[in-house]
Amino acid sequence: MAITEVLVPQLSESVSEATLLNWKKQPGEAVQADEILIEVETDKVVLEVPAPVSGVLTEIVKADGSTVTAGEVLARIDNAAKASAPAPAAEAPKAAPVAAAPAAAEAPKAAAKSSVASPAAGKILSEKGIDPATVAGSGRDGRVTKGDALSASTQAAPAPATPSAPVPVGLDGRPEQRVPMSRLRARVAERLLQSQSENAILTTFNEVNMQAVMDLRKKYKEAFEKEHGVKLGFTSFFVKAAVAALKRYPVVNASVDGKDIIYHGYFDIGVAVGSPRGLVVPILRNADQMSMADIEKQIADFGRRAQDGKITLDELTGGTFSVSNGGVFGSMLSTPIINPPQAAILGIHATKERAVVENGQIVIRPMNYLALSYDHRLIDGREAVLALVAMKDALEDPQRLLLNI
Repeated sequence: MAITEVLVPQLSESVSEATLLNWKKQPGEAVQADEILIEVETDKVVLEVPAPVSGVLTEIVKADGSTVTAGEVLARIDNAAKASAPAPAAEAPKAAPVAAAPAAAEAPKAAAKSSVASPAAGKILSEKGIDPATVAGSGRDGRVTKGDALSASTQAAPAPATPSAPVPVGLDGRPEQRVPMSRLRARVAERLLQSQSENAILTTFNEVNMQAVMDLRKKYKEAFEKEHGVKLGFTSFFVKAAVAALKRYPVVNASVDGKDIIYHGYFDIGVAVGSPRGLVVPILRNADQMSMADIEKQIADFGRRAQDGKITLDELTGGTFSVSNGGVFGSMLSTPIINPPQAAILGIHATKERAVVENGQIVIRPMNYLALSYDHRLIDGREAVLALVAMKDALEDPQRLLLNI
């Protein structure tokens, strides 16, 4: 017997513990090297724990839902053993007609595939109380995707007449369901309360005419996508405009550390991205050195990986300024909350045609309301307002971004 231990992976310095989600294998089952055994949820990301070796899972040390720390033993694998084949499977070819053999052979394979779910899908199914093994996966190798999980949860929604429904129903017939917060949701709540209690948050607003950006995007979007393999969106314009303003007003890119002000000589821009587990803010490192295409590619990559919980801890750490685009959900106006230890955040909203006055005439223009929330302990109103005006100017005349003026 040669036992290999499955350990909790290393966590970042800011993460002290994590929670186990759903085991994909049970004791006595065969595992292959690099096969995902379980997901570990931190307050930032979901980490997949692969089998370090091939063999048989002999023991699960930590059960689903356990709180663990880096380096703890999760399970043990005997890499010298082989799983015993169930007796019925061995006798099936003799007992079953030849025509039925393929179906019998494929059944275990289909069951095995359907039990493998992405972290995002696993989280959704866990919250709905659905066994991943009962869901048919449409992803590669039968992997259960987020779409599969959402569909399954819809199909599995309890009907009022079902006595075993997972949602308790009160005496008056009004349903309620109590579920624990995910680590990410709890951490987000903690940080938002911390931000509001420790920062002197003030928000300044302005409006921007998006016509120039829309015209530029319309003119070059096809050539841009053909050249770079990614669509030209609006977020890259906002990121570039923010970087231009931060260069002119460095205090908006700074942070407070005790009684010290830290001026950052780099521009790491956090971009808020929604995920099934909650809001995450991955970082565009050195955004001032990125092209529009680089920014669009990175944001698209963040969006895809956020859905499956694949964004890494390093990508969520740090940041000197953030951009939050509530406009994609239809928000007209909001006051974004600063992501500490940053000192400011830009809120973007939906672009709508509105009546505005130009040269004494009422005209229709595509307008967007911008909101800059800032820590008034560090940033005075003058710098905040001028920084937002600089972003407005850059967006209304995007050629300024090319000329760096």
